[in-house]
Amino acid sequence: MIRRVAAGAVLVVLTVSGCGSGDSAQSTLTVFAAASLKSVFTELEKDFETANPGVDVQFSFAGSSDLAAQLQAGAPADVFAAADQPTMDKVVQGGRITAAPATFATNVLTIVTAPGNPKGINGIDDLADATLVVCAPQVPCGRATKKVADAAAVTLHPVSEESSVADVLTKVTSGQADAGFVYVTDAAGAGAKVSAVAVPEASAAVNAYPIAVVADSKQATTAQKFTELVTGPTGRAALAAAGFGAP
Repeated sequence: MIRRVAAGAVLVVLTVSGCGSGDSAQSTLTVFAAASLKSVFTELEKDFETANPGVDVQFSFAGSSDLAAQLQAGAPADVFAAADQPTMDKVVQGGRITAAPATFATNVLTIVTAPGNPKGINGIDDLADATLVVCAPQVPCGRATKKVADAAAVTLHPVSEESSVADVLTKVTSGQADAGFVYVTDAAGAGAKVSAVAVPEASAAVNAYPIAVVADSKQATTAQKFTELVTGPTGRAALAAAGFGAP
């Protein structure tokens, strides 16, 4: 009886050890990405993990400027995808990225309203009497919003300035605002939750999205593979389906 118990104990130890070995083989790839990329990058995650067994992709989606500040403060990450080049340039200048970033997509702004556009907003000139939310000036979508307003020779009076385009969209879909400036991809992703109003002046503020491997990444080879997926045919197809323009 004693020998059987001991054998069982050995079996348990071996089983636990086997599980630990499998876990240690798993590697995590941390990707910092602009909030507007959440839907398409989450889709690409499945393709990447299938092609790279043992790799677990973990995303941090937020406003590009917030992510850049985290990187500059030393936050660990393997890949950074920003919503505009000026934000990426700050990280490059700070030394966290040393390789040349690759532009993989473009995006433009549109106005979103509640479904059916109850306020009858037909363009930027109709926003004067609307409760408007925009991205903060330091955020890529905020810089783009200012360019659009300047091109239209209009001064906007938002009731709040958000840290990401996702927050602007939430304010509109939740009824806290009549209108907001978001990317066309965010408007498309929201579906029936919003109505989109085209803004001709948006052509004056086309955002180019760059991606790069973080210089001190512990998963540099895997990180490069992820950037190649995004910039390659699979990534381009997914981005186009989501409404992003070609780089």
